[in-house]
Amino acid sequence: MDPESIARAEQLLEHQFADRQLLIQSLTHASLADSRLQSNERLEFLGDAVLGMVVCEYLFDQYPDSLEGDLTKIKSLVVSRRTCASIALELGLDELLRLGKGMSDRRVLPRSVLAAVYESLIGAVHIDGGLEPARRFILSGMRPYIAQAAGSGHQYNYKSVLQQTAPDLLGLQPQYIVMDEKGPDHAKCFEICVEIGARRFNSSWGPSKKQAEQQAALEALLELELVEQGPDGEVRIRRDGVQPPISENSLQDFAE
Repeated sequence: MDPESIARAEQLLEHQFADRQLLIQSLTHASLADSRLQSNERLEFLGDAVLGMVVCEYLFDQYPDSLEGDLTKIKSLVVSRRTCASIALELGLDELLRLGKGMSDRRVLPRSVLAAVYESLIGAVHIDGGLEPARRFILSGMRPYIAQAAGSGHQYNYKSVLQQTAPDLLGLQPQYIVMDEKGPDHAKCFEICVEIGARRFNSSWGPSKKQAEQQAALEALLELELVEQGPDGEVRIRRDGVQPPISENSLQDFAE
């Protein structure tokens, strides 16, 4: 990794690395590494945990009047592959990521790869400098998304919108498929995707099946271009060519 790229990465992170090998590893995709242990996958694992903790702590401090369920809904929106990938693109991490043959030829990187490099950088900063620089980096990108989710995004009923529109567009009702589940019985998390006929959409994790289904429905709506998500994280109805039209009220009342 050339000195110019290292300097650019440190500037984006607002952190000077004592161990720059950590930084290089965090920007190394498995397609380039000699082994997966030398890629950014382990740092991604750590960064994901640090990200969740920092966001939860921030929500706890900033929204003292919000109940546990409301805080969980906000967290599920912002600690997501979509949000992490969006921040990665905003920062230009796609240009710094070290990719192997095949991956480097892609014009657009998968969302999972973008989200992974964002989380791996969090892990690297945490190891090299501790929690405080990691927290600063996380919140500098996450605050706008948290504010938007707290203000409106977590109230949207994406399942209702998809239920209304899918039969007209694709001729079938959406089905919700449980892909995976983790954790003890009293605190399980679920990975769920939407399937409409032979078409399967991106999956989402949530702390309950209902919340994971809501996020999975949003993924389907975004892929079908029925709604759009702005850089501020707000979900908006698309007015161009949406048949049948979606009413503003159909996005409201996100009920558990």
